[in-house]
Parts: sequence; structure tokens; C-alpha cells
Amino acid sequence: MTIRLRRWYLNHVAAWCVLFRRRDVALQFYRRMLELDPEDTVALASIGYQYAQLGRKRDALNQFDRVVALTPGDAEAHFNRGYLLQELNDPEQAIAAFRQALEFDPRHDRALYGLALSLIRQRRLEEAVAPLQRNTTLQPLSPYGWYQLGRVQHNLGRTDETQKVLDRLATFDPKVTQQLERETGLKAKSPW
Repeated sequence: MTIRLRRWYLNHVAAWCVLFRRRDVALQFYRRMLELDPEDTVALASIGYQYAQLGRKRDALNQFDRVVALTPGDAEAHFNRGYLLQELNDPEQAIAAFRQALEFDPRHDRALYGLALSLIRQRRLEEAVAPLQRNTTLQPLSPYGWYQLGRVQHNLGRTDETQKVLDRLATFDPKVTQQLERETGLKAKSPW
């Protein structure tokens, strides 16, 4: 069996193990992939994902650090680093990682959202507006970006902008609209 075919086999068996929630076995197959090629970024990232799912965030971050070192232009690896840094309560480093992801993929909607959340955590609300606006442009039917944008606008004292967000949100997600109404004291205009 060639190395390429063996790698393909190991990767697919590991994917099935993940599907059946056997992360421990999947990790063994991903590690065997690394024995074939210690710089296999697919195996490194897959191990990172599994560690993250197991709550081993620091170990997961180490895997994505290795991926970034091998493929510095990998926007997804930078995003995953940002997410993990955010989870590890390091918003400054998370902001840097999300910005790096956006440098390589300006349309990475999850990196925009993650960046905004990290900025909000740092109480840098004005800076959070632009990434949230870009996020809602890229994901117009995702209530999360709209909700955060509404909260930020409200906290900045921009009632008119908050109202616009509420009215837009009311066109597709009544539950999140109601939550934002409770938090802001404003009422969305009925879309019907």
C-alpha cells in the first residue's frame, strides 16, 4: 500500500470514528497519519478539533499553532486559534488571530463574528460595529450577528440603529427579536 493510499485510509477511518463519537480511536488514526508525515496539516488540525471537542483547549491550540507554522496563510487555522484563545480567556491574542484569519480571507464570517465578540469582551464596542456589520452582510439570516450588533448599538446609545436591527431581525427570528426587545426596551415593527 502506498503512503498516499495509507494516509487516505487512515483519514477516512478516523472520520468514521468521529462520526460514531469514538474520538479516542480517531486520535489514534490521526497520530498514525503523523507517523507517515509529521507535517501533515490535515492530521494536525484534526487532532486539534478532537482535543477541542474533548475540552483540551490548550492541547488543541498547540496543534493549530503547528498548522499555522507550517501553512501561515491558512485562514481557517488562524480562526481556530482565535476561537481557542477566546475560550482560554485571552481576548487580545484572539483578536490578533481573528485579524490574521481575515487578512487571508476577508469574507470569513465566523472570524468577523469572533473578532467582534473579543472586542466586545474588551469593551471596545465602537470597534465591534464594523465586523458585526460585515458579518450580517455575509450571513443575513444568522440571528447571532444581528443580536450582537443590536446589543452593541444599544450600549453605544444608538437607538435608531438598534431599532433598525430589531426590525430586520423580526423578519426572520422572532425568539431572538423578543430577547433583544427585553434587553433594550424597544419594540420591533411587525414585518407582517
